[in-house]
Amino acid sequence: MLKGSCLCGGIGYEIDGDLGPAMICHCSKCRKANGSAFAVNAQVAVSDFRIVRGRELLSEYESSPGVFRTFCQRCASPLYSRRPSMPDAYRLRVGTLDSEVDIRPQAHIFVASKASWDLICDHIPQFAERP
Repeated sequence: MLKGSCLCGGIGYEIDGDLGPAMICHCSKCRKANGSAFAVNAQVAVSDFRIVRGRELLSEYESSPGVFRTFCQRCASPLYSRRPSMPDAYRLRVGTLDSEVDIRPQAHIFVASKASWDLICDHIPQFAERP
């Protein structure tokens, strides 16, 4: 079982399954939502994910049509995003995990829109958009 939380600790979650491949997303929306050059996301099955505390602190924002970003309304930690078109999956923000995981990003995505000051210094595959 994996455990995670938001920055203030008000929201806690558990995952009773495996994480999908991790991707490093450089799109402008992930940059703005995380205040950083990129976000590291991994897919998780909705059926494996549960909020164990702080459900009342969850808020959502529709950042683009059909994409809802879920975050803590107290500390603004981004937790996951969801799409009604993909009702069985969340895109977890891996940085919110408290458990140690042996996960290695598989690719950089949306590098065509990455920040000009963001230098990619590894050798994993890069894609202009989503592969």
